Amino acid sequence: MSSDTRRLLIPAAAILLAFIISLTWLLMATKPASPPEKTPVLVKPEPKPDWCGKLVQHMPKVSKEMCEGIGLQPTGTLSVKGFPILARDYVSDGKRKVPLRILLIGGIHGDEPTSAAIVFHWLQNMHLPIAHSIQWKVAPVVNPDGLFVTPQTRVNANGVDLNRNFYSPNWERDAPKYWQQRTKNDPRRYPGKTPLSEPESRWVHDTIESFKPHVVISVHAPLGEVDFDGPHDVPPRRFGRLMYNRIGVYPGSLGNYGVDHRQMPVITIELENARQMPTEEEGRRIWRDMLIWISRNISAKS
Repeated sequence: MSSDTRRLLIPAAAILLAFIISLTWLLMATKPASPPEKTPVLVKPEPKPDWCGKLVQHMPKVSKEMCEGIGLQPTGTLSVKGFPILARDYVSDGKRKVPLRILLIGGIHGDEPTSAAIVFHWLQNMHLPIAHSIQWKVAPVVNPDGLFVTPQTRVNANGVDLNRNFYSPNWERDAPKYWQQRTKNDPRRYPGKTPLSEPESRWVHDTIESFKPHVVISVHAPLGEVDFDGPHDVPPRRFGRLMYNRIGVYPGSLGNYGVDHRQMPVITIELENARQMPTEEEGRRIWRDMLIWISRNISAKS
């Protein structure tokens, strides 16, 4: 290559290099800037519903700590006004091949707050050996809407007496007739338009169908006695101070349903006062006597 040719190539190469550098800077200058990194959004967890805080405002001698310590869980069923029916399951100690299954419910009538409160106190005594051998499902407050209003009501938010809303023979004929003729259309004992028309009574019914309890215990007030419906000849004589007395069978009552539809015994405990709790000792005696009677008189079947 001649010297003249080399002199011509060197400036051309320099011009090309300068063009490449300029083009590179131009491209870099026109490149869109990367979007700024998004600041992560902190999502606050939903506050846990304060079910116990609301319940204990309407029951005697039940603290929030006592309620929370029991560990009640929502069953998936809501009352008419949307409060969950809360329950707790207790497994047996496994010493029996087929443990007794007991459904214990309180507060089916909202104006009987002691019937719900006593269940919370009884659950503090699940440590008794007889209780350990039993498989429990416990719902202390079946009618929260009736419990929460002022004044408290026997019926639920639809004005239905849940303890007249269960299946019984000839319910469509007998339940309205009994309400109209025997109670004189007492609104506190209105049975509803159809059996199981209410979410609360349906929960009890469906729980009986799925849990298949050997006995149901329903706590009420204020008659101060014990009633028993079932296919057994030997009713309990007394639980604590509460003496046995045959209250009667009413169309649509839980006792009527248990006997005539399930051949399942139903124990109805009527505390002496709907608003004033029994003494702690009396409450323990009722619980202890009930457990002893059940263990001696109710046999478990698979």
